[in-house]
Amino acid sequence: MSASRPFVSLATDFGAAYSAICAGVVYSITPDANVLVLSDEITPYAIVEGAMLLEQALPYLPVGVHVGIVDPGVGTRRYPVGIATGRGDLLVGPDNGLLVPAAEALGGVVRAHRLENPAYRLPEVSTSFHGRDVFSPAAAHLAGGVDLAEFGPATDLVRLDPPPAAVRDGELETIVLYADQFGSLILAAGRDDLTAALGDLPFGTDLELAWTGPDGIPRTARAPFEETFGRVARDEPLLWIDSSGRLGLAVNQGSAAARFGLGESAALTIRSL
Repeated sequence: MSASRPFVSLATDFGAAYSAICAGVVYSITPDANVLVLSDEITPYAIVEGAMLLEQALPYLPVGVHVGIVDPGVGTRRYPVGIATGRGDLLVGPDNGLLVPAAEALGGVVRAHRLENPAYRLPEVSTSFHGRDVFSPAAAHLAGGVDLAEFGPATDLVRLDPPPAAVRDGELETIVLYADQFGSLILAAGRDDLTAALGDLPFGTDLELAWTGPDGIPRTARAPFEETFGRVARDEPLLWIDSSGRLGLAVNQGSAAARFGLGESAALTIRSL
């Protein structure tokens, strides 16, 4: 981390105005910080979506202090935490699983501490805006050189544990992790899972999708496994490997979430025809 211009990133589900307030708090405490709002558009309350964004994005950012806030449990007994990583980054946010995948992508969790020391919070802490009152001040003080151990006791971390994909001969069963802003469904399976279940598929191979609709009725559809969206016609579905290496279900210039009625944690089975 640069001693002259410490780097701080912010990723929230707050929208622009509240995220800007958080950035302002960082600047007010550590004026020489270089603050980047990575995203203020995470789907509200979508912890898994936020975790996947941080995991994918933070390895491409400079070493620094990275704040992640998707916090439906704000004001409850969940802890605010700071995490030191193997790469040298410090992650700040709620202890609800949001930060752990990114920490693992940054060399693993070296240590974690609760953010409890009132010296590194704002003088008044609300019950509903810990982004402003707890997380942003903590990030600013960390960027300014305060040691993580000064913030509070060491702690274990809550982890996200999506069920692994079930690989069977000719069939792959997985769940939807989240729908991105385009309505594409990112699945809890990767290219290796697909290959283990269905073999080394050439692009263009048609596959069968099976799921249960919100009304409880079983449904099926077909979609090809393709390399790019442009290989299918507009409004047609496809399975593809996204930029993070995960399997996804999309509709070219449309929404797979709307087309198939699938959302977070929905089960999907992919079969050979």
